[in-house]
This record gives sequence, structure tokens and C-alpha cells, in this order.
Amino acid sequence: MKASAVPLSRRLLLQKLPLAALAGGFHIHVRSQESRERWRTGNPAIDRPREIALGLLKPTQAQIDHAWELHFGSVVFESYGFAPRCAIDAEGFNAAIDSGASAAELADLRESMSMNRNASSERERKEFLDAFQAAGVTCIFQNTGEEGSDPMRLIKRLAHFTKATDALKPALSKVTTAEEITALKKAGHVGLCFTTNGVPLMQDWESVRDELRFIRIFHELGTRMMHVTYNRRNPLGDGAGEPHDGGLSDFGRAAIAEMNKIGVIADVAHSGWKTALDAARASAKPMVASHTSCCGVYEHFRGKPDDTIRAICDTGGLVGICCIPRFLGGKGDITALLDHLDHLIRKFGAQHAAIGCDVAYTSRFDKEERAKLKKAPSGPAGRWEHLWPKDDYITTPEADLSVAWSNWPLFTLGLIQRGHSDETIRQILGGNMLRVLKANAV
Repeated sequence: MKASAVPLSRRLLLQKLPLAALAGGFHIHVRSQESRERWRTGNPAIDRPREIALGLLKPTQAQIDHAWELHFGSVVFESYGFAPRCAIDAEGFNAAIDSGASAAELADLRESMSMNRNASSERERKEFLDAFQAAGVTCIFQNTGEEGSDPMRLIKRLAHFTKATDALKPALSKVTTAEEITALKKAGHVGLCFTTNGVPLMQDWESVRDELRFIRIFHELGTRMMHVTYNRRNPLGDGAGEPHDGGLSDFGRAAIAEMNKIGVIADVAHSGWKTALDAARASAKPMVASHTSCCGVYEHFRGKPDDTIRAICDTGGLVGICCIPRFLGGKGDITALLDHLDHLIRKFGAQHAAIGCDVAYTSRFDKEERAKLKKAPSGPAGRWEHLWPKDDYITTPEADLSVAWSNWPLFTLGLIQRGHSDETIRQILGGNMLRVLKANAV
């Protein structure tokens, strides 16, 4: 009588396999299983965006393995962005509401909690550092200055992130030099290099020299990059949101000269096309458009046309491609991001390309904390810096998720699939931004 087939369980398999197989082949099989899932973290907020991006890229297992080895073995220096955002503390926030806090005070408290609650909450500290580790990012040129030129406005985020870097050392540090960032990578730590969304101005208008003296003060506080303009017009030039771009002003030229002298990188990501072009021609040091897109791929007012990109490259600087679908155009997904990077690399050279996501990972616990919030006083509607020209682009949740900040290793994967060499990719991941930071040091 023929024996019936019995399903072979893992335990039975282990019992039947010879010792040599247990020591060799079976172990290799387990490792290959783990390799196929190496992108998975167990955190749905990270894994879901990766599933979407992988569905678009359709890589081979060999390409995934190559990408992981290359990405996590490289210094990854984001040209502009945001560290993982913390969940707010609903109990503390509600207490502030009950005490009669104004809308402005609550806005400051909300920002502070999202930027440095990792200094006081073990849960948020772990969430923050786990996200950094999953992204494989070594350092971010971190937005530490709210949009504008008022030093008191700019200094708030600088204070929030200084608290975070002070509290989380050595796991998270404030850095000011390329050498410090390289050392972070070797030590297995991460860092933030500070940038502000405006040049701090005294606004007394007594003399050019006096007006610009806060550039040195902010440099001493750790700032190493500044926006020439944000979206609107300021005394230096015109922002990308202005309907008429008059270019860089004489005062703007003086500001860039002072930034060059002090050791602060000029950033024209939010500047109008002519203002950005003039700024590049005025700068004696490598400068950047840290988070933008290429109008040669998709024309958007927040992108940069080829003549402006060429002028930036002529300074020895770089252009960082962002992860905002409406600026990328097309499908607005990870393939669109790669199209813009390809345009930069092939037309202007890999030494001038970077990635400045301009999007952030948000703690998984933020939604549940916000659900506990009481009704708070409302602030002003339609903030000045958020005044935009009409933009009818419609994005999709899939596109947004495919370019999530935690998908950094998949950006490396996409560049591999586009045929770029490991050396080229290392430049884009961080080598170029390190070079520009070093060239501006004084």
C-alpha cells in the first residue's frame, strides 16, 4: 500500500536534512529570503511607499541588492529637506489651549513639538532615529529658518533644531563642515546642517553694511546656507511666485558678496528665473538651487530653465531635484524624479546633480495625538509666503507615496536602473553637496 504524502514542515525538513545541508544550503536559502525582503522594515508608513515605488520600478533582485549595498555604504547628504517630524504632545498642547495661548503661540508650540519632541519622548526619539536609519541618510541640509528676513522669525526654527541636536548627541549632531559629515558616516550617526529660508536683515535701512551684519551672527549659530528669496519679492530680488521678475537688486548683489565672504551658500531654489540667473552670475563661490526641478523636462515656475541651471553649474554649484509631484510634472512619481535627474546628469554633468526632497517622514503616532486635540484659536488665512500663481496640476496618493522621504534607497535603485555608474550615484547622493559645502568654507 502506497504511503500518503505528508506536507513537509520546517521542523520535519530540519530533521531530515544532513548536517552539512543545515550548515550550508539551508542557511543560504534563508539568507536569500531575507535578501528579497531587505527593503521591508515592519513599519507600514515606510513599507507601503516602498511597495508602490517598487511596483513602478519593477527591479530585479540583483538590482535591489546592488542598490542597498551602494546606498547604505555611501555618504548621503540631502541638499535641502526636513528631518523626520515628531508627533505632537496632545496633552501639552491642550494645556496651552486651556491657558489661553494665542494662535501665534500655538503655532510656535506646534512647530517646536514636531521638530524636537524627540528630545523629551523616548517613543519619538526611537521613531525619529529609526526613520533616519531606514532612509539611509547621513545628513540633511535642514530648514531651520521660517520663510522671511526678520531675524526673530528666522531664529525660532534654529532654536528648535538646536535643542534637538543638543539633546540627541551623539546619535544626532549639528554639523557645519564636510569633514564632520564624513565622520558621522564612519561613526554610524546622523546630522543636520542648518539653512534658513531667507537672509536675516536688520531692516533699519541705515547702511548696506549694517543691514547685512546678521549674516555673520547666523553663521556663528551654525547656518551654512540661505535662500536669496522665498516665493515673494524682497529687497534682494524676486521670488518664484512673482508675476514679474526684475532680477537681483544691487542690494542682492551686496548680500551675495557678504555670504561668499562669511561662508554661507547662496540658494536660489525659491527665486524667480532671472533673479536666480543674476545671483549665479554674481556669486564668486559655488551656489545652489537646492530643491527644484528642470523646466527642460516640465515647465513650472518653481523649476529652473536650462540657462539658469547652466549659470549655477558654471559657479561649480549644483541643482537638487525635489520630491514634489506638481513641480516634477508628468505622473509626478519616482519615474518623474528620475527623469529630472537624468536631464541634469546628461546635459550638465553628474557633478552638478543632487536630491533635495523638500518632504518629510512624519511619526506614525502623530495622527492619534492630533485626534485628541481640542479646538484651538485659528491663525491668519492665506499666509504671505504661500501666495502662489495658479497651478492646476492634480497629483495622486500613489505619486506622493512613491517619492516619500523614506524611499531614499529606492532613488538609488532607480539611478542604477537608468544605467548610471556607482561613482556617479555617489556624487548625487552626497558627494556633490559635500564639495559645495567645503568650497564655501572660510
